[in-house]
Amino acid sequence: MYDIVVVGSGFSGSIIARKLAEECGKKVLLLEQRSHVGGNMYDERDERGILIHKHGPHLISTNRYWIIEYLERYAELVPHNAKLLSFIDGKYVRLPFNFTTLQQLVSPEKVEGLLAKMREVFAGRDRVSIFELVEHADTDIRDYGDMLFKKAYKTYIAKQWGCSPSEIDRSVLERALMCIGYDERYLNKDFQRLPKYGFTKLFENMLDHPDITVKLNCNAFRHLTLDESSGTVFCDGVKYQQVIFTGAIDELLSEKFGRLPYRSIYFHYEVRRANDGLPCEIVSYPQAEGYTRRTEYRRINYIPIETDDTVIVTEYPVIYDKDAEIGNLPYYPVLNVANTLLYQKYVHEAQKYSNLFLCGRLAEYKYYNMDAVIESTFEKFNLLKTKIDL
Repeated sequence: MYDIVVVGSGFSGSIIARKLAEECGKKVLLLEQRSHVGGNMYDERDERGILIHKHGPHLISTNRYWIIEYLERYAELVPHNAKLLSFIDGKYVRLPFNFTTLQQLVSPEKVEGLLAKMREVFAGRDRVSIFELVEHADTDIRDYGDMLFKKAYKTYIAKQWGCSPSEIDRSVLERALMCIGYDERYLNKDFQRLPKYGFTKLFENMLDHPDITVKLNCNAFRHLTLDESSGTVFCDGVKYQQVIFTGAIDELLSEKFGRLPYRSIYFHYEVRRANDGLPCEIVSYPQAEGYTRRTEYRRINYIPIETDDTVIVTEYPVIYDKDAEIGNLPYYPVLNVANTLLYQKYVHEAQKYSNLFLCGRLAEYKYYNMDAVIESTFEKFNLLKTKIDL
């Protein structure tokens, strides 16, 4: 009945399923272990009518307009430039850290000179990493970088990743950049959008195709068999042209080399009156005990809300354990040299199976932004076409 099996309905699985059906005429069976599509992009209205991102806030942001055009096929997108704050030393400061933040944290007698140096040293630059500050030869710039690192980066990382900054890949720390100027947008991407009716609706529309069959509440591991002798992955005893796997690669391969570490999140929900919400949609708390940020979802809703209440969601990072009551969903791969080498062992093992195709955040063990995973999936699809009968 089917040509190809896709495991997982996040961006990677859903995009590939749609393109296989629409462009290649393939009949696709998509297996999703949860009760909904969309993976960690899943959102739903609560009893108050507020659209809640159940796995943390998401924003479509990209410099590539073709990504916007592609997603507009499946959802009405509305412009939304996220503007955030961070709570440091008992006060709200601008996030991303910019020249406003500098004036909020530096003593008045040093502000003018430091602003002048920053403009001169980083002339023509839009944003810079914290390392460019803490490693700079100029004492004033370095001192400011050290202050930011100690008050924000170091404490936030310790909670988010459960380790010191030296134990995590530098690329992770460079995701939060300082703005050289007064730009208040958290992300300096040209095109920033939210789907008006939510991400779940976007995924439902993407998977609405006569040649795509979606099976929810389906644990793929109960259906997949990896036969090493023939180098084949079977689904319920059937060999398909390809099995597109977007889940955790270590779990697929029975954790034969050990578990790949992830961080997970516990979400605490609090209902308040709308006039007692946050000062902006998302606030980070690098110095707070246990939690990292709070989101007020009412502020990022573009559908009518008929309630005087608002919902504040606080995020507590925890160790990922698939068997635990709390923290049983993998969110962020813990990227460092040791874990990357462990992942490469799994990749080498997976290459034994001719009809197994890995794609997506968990299968590739990457800390993908949304635009990056979409672009990567398009590239992977072109590779996939060389492996299937067209």
